[in-house]
Amino acid sequence: MTDFLWVEKYRPRTIEECVLPKRMKDTFVSIKETGELQNMMFTGSAGVGKTTVARALCNELELDYIIVNGSEEGNIDTLRTKIKQFASTVSLQGGYKVVILDEADYLNAQSTQPALRGFIEEFSQNCRFILTCNFKNRIIEPLHSRCSVYDFYVAPNEQPEILADFMNRVSDILTKENITFDKKVLAELIMKYRPDFRRVINELQRYSVSGTIDTGVLANMSDESFNSLVSSLKDKNFKEMRKWVASNIDLEPSVIFRKIYDTMMDNIQPKSIPQVVLILADYQYKNAFVADHELNVVACMTEIMASTEWK
Repeated sequence: MTDFLWVEKYRPRTIEECVLPKRMKDTFVSIKETGELQNMMFTGSAGVGKTTVARALCNELELDYIIVNGSEEGNIDTLRTKIKQFASTVSLQGGYKVVILDEADYLNAQSTQPALRGFIEEFSQNCRFILTCNFKNRIIEPLHSRCSVYDFYVAPNEQPEILADFMNRVSDILTKENITFDKKVLAELIMKYRPDFRRVINELQRYSVSGTIDTGVLANMSDESFNSLVSSLKDKNFKEMRKWVASNIDLEPSVIFRKIYDTMMDNIQPKSIPQVVLILADYQYKNAFVADHELNVVACMTEIMASTEWK
């Protein structure tokens, strides 16, 4: 089933195949060549390749590993059971075993993260941990101090090379899948969702059912469409607002939030503006964590609807 998903079918298997700035690729190649793997923390926004690099390192070093998802398996007992069952046995490969703890910033900072610190110490003789997170400030300091931290940040001067590499990668995927595509549309799609390259690949697969990638993949929010959303908010018409959100689900939630922010001086009474700014900032932050983006946008619009005075 996972092979049906392009993000899995075409996931890089080696460090050299990963789309990374040269300085980062050189760092991970050096780790691979030394064969010495420390506890590590990979931090950066969603879709930049943190888990892919972790898996590629393990593959190239021929290390046994498991992936534990912090957002789905973050319960202390579940975590302890999975890690203990895996880490307490000797590796068939003869080296370290590796626990890749994905989305570690979802783990409770008061209970589960301190417990994880104990697991790292308990199994230090034969096990290494690679933590991935979107927000490193949500990881407690004792975990920071036990890991080498690698920030998956692309500097402005590195972006042209990275975007070109990724353009080549997705062009190759589409060619192998016999999908015709417009290079200009492909470039615009990459720019629309960067640095979330996983999202780009998922969007391409979703729109590829027709056999062609064209301008239909670039959903934009027209002023007319946005005005209908504002009207539903002003009228406190929940049904119409929810319908609008469902109809525009292809839009990135941050685009909707930004449009409201950019036009609020024209639509919202001055005394309501500070509250709207706080609401938008709150739901923009939540957007990085929620599983259901439509529900998150509807909740944001509902709060704005209930607390805002309109012009």
